[in-house]
Amino acid sequence: MEKLLAGVRKFHDHEQRQYTGLFRRLSRDGQDPHTLFITCADSRVIAELITQSQPGDLFVVKNIGNIVPPANVTGSTNSTAAAIEFAVSLLRVQDVVVCGHSQCGAIAALLHGLPPEVPETSSLHAWLALAAPVHAALQTRHSPLQSQAERTAAATEENVLLALENLRTYPSVQKRLRDGTLRLHGWIFHIATATVHAYDPASDRFLPLTFPQHTPPTGA
Repeated sequence: MEKLLAGVRKFHDHEQRQYTGLFRRLSRDGQDPHTLFITCADSRVIAELITQSQPGDLFVVKNIGNIVPPANVTGSTNSTAAAIEFAVSLLRVQDVVVCGHSQCGAIAALLHGLPPEVPETSSLHAWLALAAPVHAALQTRHSPLQSQAERTAAATEENVLLALENLRTYPSVQKRLRDGTLRLHGWIFHIATATVHAYDPASDRFLPLTFPQHTPPTGA
């Protein structure tokens, strides 16, 4: 708690002034984020840092394992659905990014089970069960992989692809996709190198993220 309070004080003393106009505008006009960013609750994955976004740019949903339940799942296991519908139908975001990451504890638990010494995890078990199709994908698409590292990496990718598939079960997402006003993206953030790979449907692979060609201003 001391670190949090010190951080708030540092923000108040040194950085708050440069954001005064921005937050005044956001308070007056409301939020208008361009992207719904669904990522893992892992403390090492910070959407705003990775994308260098400002307050008001991203509508961020963090949960265990960046899991997107299908639309027909109800109850406590689908609180993420409310955020998806709010962002897509009300905020009218233009893009949805599902961002998995390396060294994900949820993926490890999905593949190898939770540690037996922590039995009070019924909610966590129910949540991870939503990603059970990842196991089938490993068998059908990645059966030749033998090493634990390779299978974990493949499971991380398949979990993102499952999330994208489940996103398409939401009526609000389906409508926006039909209208051509929404785009879906799958990313993997590699913690050790702080780099991003994006899913490329043409090659059915996650490839290093490419950036639009920068055109220098005339006369530069």
